[in-house]
Amino acid sequence: MENTGQNTAHVPLDEIYEIVDLQKISDPRGNLTFIEGMNHLPFDIKRVYYLYDVPAGEERAGHAHYKLQQLLIAAAGSFDLVLDNGYERRTINCNRPYQGVLMKSLVWRELTNFSSGAVCLVLASMPYEESDYIRSYEEFLTKVGRKP
Repeated sequence: MENTGQNTAHVPLDEIYEIVDLQKISDPRGNLTFIEGMNHLPFDIKRVYYLYDVPAGEERAGHAHYKLQQLLIAAAGSFDLVLDNGYERRTINCNRPYQGVLMKSLVWRELTNFSSGAVCLVLASMPYEESDYIRSYEEFLTKVGRKP
């Protein structure tokens, strides 16, 4: 994958993520929520993974993606998702298994403040591809046009 060029336009943070309310089916036996790619999401689901047993005080993520889109869900417990477009940062508390945060590409993300027993479920638009990751914040700032 070739990742060239620079996005010099400032994309407002509100345009690169959205809170997605998922259908919740309540039943005396327990609740059920489901997600269908290309129906509830703007992409076909190519990869699913989840984070769990994150030790107290530890952080996850700390990167952006050139092309990948993701839906993050607090399947259990809670955690904070910090989103950054290079110009502003926003913290979203994720704590509802029937609600997700849909992130487009070129948004820096950090996961913090995991509660005990938290599970972060991630649905991704692409299989794992290391070349799609931006792991340096300085490189990210250059890519979004914040630095020459």
